[in-house]
Amino acid sequence: MSLRSRVTLLGTGTSHGVPMIACACATCRSTDPRDRRLRPSIYVDVPGRAHILVDTAIDLRQQMLAHDITRVDAVLFTHAHADHILGLDDVRRFNEIQGGPIPCYANADAWRAIRQTFYYLFDGVKRGAGGVAQLVPHEISGPFTLAAVRIVPVPLWHGTLPILGFRFGNFSYLTDCNAIPDDSWLLIEGTEILVLDALRDAPHETHFTIAQALAVVERLGPRRTYFTHMTHDVPHAQTNARLPRGVELAYDGLVLDIEVDPS
Repeated sequence: MSLRSRVTLLGTGTSHGVPMIACACATCRSTDPRDRRLRPSIYVDVPGRAHILVDTAIDLRQQMLAHDITRVDAVLFTHAHADHILGLDDVRRFNEIQGGPIPCYANADAWRAIRQTFYYLFDGVKRGAGGVAQLVPHEISGPFTLAAVRIVPVPLWHGTLPILGFRFGNFSYLTDCNAIPDDSWLLIEGTEILVLDALRDAPHETHFTIAQALAVVERLGPRRTYFTHMTHDVPHAQTNARLPRGVELAYDGLVLDIEVDPS
């Protein structure tokens, strides 16, 4: 029997965020709060089982405060680009609250980069009284169970970089991608609620355009789709007005009701 859960989209912007620094375009000057996009991350709340953070975005501290998040039982990483990992230091606050290390999951490529960027978390050297984040690294090699919740990693391409999306029951999160390998289509088959990369209209070598993302939606056929990782070239209201039924732009703070699979 599936478990009713909630996903909060903590950030839906690109590595620059929206508004961009020193930009006076209409989106960056917009008063619509849905046009303000922090760096990408989501929070999956499975009541009574787990509180799972996907990516530690640069804006992690701000996101935790904005949504009154008080617990993180595990962290999953899609990949190790700066906008997805540079908030990792702030995980130490959850170590203090919860009284122990936090399990973290990533593929081999991501762990190599994380260990290099955050060498001081792994080398065992004591540095000052403030402490550092305490992690328990796990390398993802296939579907796994976390707090009796089944999680399916979905291999994707981000340009030439192999990254991961994640499927939780009827929900799939596929950010920062421009191609879905043949075998991965089988992993996301039957997805009812999809959050998918859709950077902008103009082509990009590592991200789906809006048109390419719509082609994914047409092939997969989810009940609802929300586009994420959008630049300031994608104003919320105007873009939503031209999207087909069942497809819309995500926004920071959007909460989705999903059903996850118990193990």
